[in-house]
Amino acid sequence: MEAQGEKPLSCGTICLKYLLFLFNILFWLAGGAVLAVGVWTLVEKSDYISLLNSSFYSASAYILIAAGAIVIVTGVIGCCATLKEMKSLLIVYLVLLLSIFLLEIIAGVLAYITYQELDEDLRQNLKVTMQQKYQQPGEESVTQAVDKLQQEFMCCGSHNSSDWSNCVWIQAPENERLVPDSCCKSPSDMCGRRDHPSNIYKVEGGCIIKLEEFILNQLYILGAVGIGIAFLQLVGMMFTCCLYQNLKEDPY
Repeated sequence: MEAQGEKPLSCGTICLKYLLFLFNILFWLAGGAVLAVGVWTLVEKSDYISLLNSSFYSASAYILIAAGAIVIVTGVIGCCATLKEMKSLLIVYLVLLLSIFLLEIIAGVLAYITYQELDEDLRQNLKVTMQQKYQQPGEESVTQAVDKLQQEFMCCGSHNSSDWSNCVWIQAPENERLVPDSCCKSPSDMCGRRDHPSNIYKVEGGCIIKLEEFILNQLYILGAVGIGIAFLQLVGMMFTCCLYQNLKEDPY
């Protein structure tokens, strides 16, 4: 509350105050959405991590979770600063907004550079991983990831189904299959004995193309979320600066 005799806030300042408060509600909701996307990425798609030598995939999920948490906290600080009309807290809020904005730019550049390296790593290692580790002792996570990959993306083999002919497990004398059962359009026990196109997925480019598309789509999501939050931040910084100039001196 204002001290008795002090000049009341102008209409423009009051409008700025509530605009900034509304912005912080949107910012807080955006943070929650980012956090949810990060958790979903980590929980639903974490199987593919075992197929990648790079830690990019899991790192991107943790970055989303951390970014969402920071945005939520920043939004709460912004709401407190706006409602309390504290200039010192507004400065803290402005610094946080600016810091997140700069980190987003850095993260965007690093994500682009990392994707180029990841794409090359994926092309070099996915085929070897599938041939050497599928259904091998101690490699249950790889086996599960490959089966899920082939069924979810409706593909067979790294580049094509013939990749499986050099698989350690397929070449075992006791194995009658030509491809894993997860290559089948209608999976059942021993369905991999037939590699005819009517029975298994014959996708141009194989699973590697599908996995590349999936990872690229994840980057697009990261980029879209980043751009959206960056726009909100620019608006928030503008409102914060205007409100800071119009508020009375903070007594604290």
